[in-house]
Amino acid sequence: MSAGAGRGPAAAGLIPIPALTHAPAAEVSRAPALANALLGQLDTEHPALSGSPDRERLLAAAWLAGYRSPRTRRAYAADLAAWLDWLTGLDVDVLDARRVHVDLWARHLLDSGAAASSTTRRLSAVTSFYHHLVDHDLLAANPAASVRRPKVDADHTTTVGLDRDQARAFLAAADADLGPARLRTAATARLLLHLGLRVDELAAADVADLGYDRGHRVLTVVRKGGRRATLPIPPATGAALDVYLAARPPGPDGGPPAGPLLATASGARLDQSALCKLVRRLARAAEVPQWSELSPHSLRHTAITLALDAGAPLRDVQDYAGHRDPRTTRRYDRSRGSLDRNAAYTLTAYLS
Repeated sequence: MSAGAGRGPAAAGLIPIPALTHAPAAEVSRAPALANALLGQLDTEHPALSGSPDRERLLAAAWLAGYRSPRTRRAYAADLAAWLDWLTGLDVDVLDARRVHVDLWARHLLDSGAAASSTTRRLSAVTSFYHHLVDHDLLAANPAASVRRPKVDADHTTTVGLDRDQARAFLAAADADLGPARLRTAATARLLLHLGLRVDELAAADVADLGYDRGHRVLTVVRKGGRRATLPIPPATGAALDVYLAARPPGPDGGPPAGPLLATASGARLDQSALCKLVRRLARAAEVPQWSELSPHSLRHTAITLALDAGAPLRDVQDYAGHRDPRTTRRYDRSRGSLDRNAAYTLTAYLS
């Protein structure tokens, strides 16, 4: 198959670079302001792609610009970077890839131990990328469109969580933490475990997102798809948070501190990497055997599972977790299928 087979003419309305699909790096470097802005944003937000050639970076930047969710952009950028690395190892141009290359990549991911769900997401990212190129006449066909996805078990999750005793030990370890960040540590542990927050939701939260609603202390976060959710803050969580905020420098008018809800000593936003390290350090201090496998998402998994174990109705836990589909919440219900809760008993009593 000759190089360039299957490529379409570059769409003039996509990016103002003549013959983009064939443009050498020198020509791309002379791109106008729009292209430079896209490349600058890509390098800032997605360093995983910064080492790719200019043409690939520009294609990726234009594609990712269509996604509003920062979470989706980050995940898809990492997936595309993995795909580009795979093609580089095969000495295949990204615009010359065919279905066989995508099939081989999917098999490589699974053979390397990747979960079926992770492989499916990566294939979705690559499919979306090529759909974008086809949609803008940069390719004639999408090589990933018909690739078979691995079957994902909807009732299984590989996330490692904590049981009730381990969760209590985790919070105790946070309270016993020493050092200048101990107050922040105690507040962070409770925000993650009590509210079941996603790590990016907590990292992006500001002090201004705190408030009150119908007598409840609340925190407003941005969830998947850009949806805003207002979450109640339990008294124990609010107390730890207030102690931490009171120890921070006051705001411009001498009032509550401004800026990120969780800040470094310099006032910068505490990033997701720091939160992940904190979770593992506290889990290790709590003598959790699987501490090295934990992440902030493990605490979210724990929160949802323990809420169900505590007897909270599935509907309420679904709202608490921010799941659109109750089937997602059901995956965390360890007592599903219990004969003690079988609906036959409830129905029989109702008909008696």
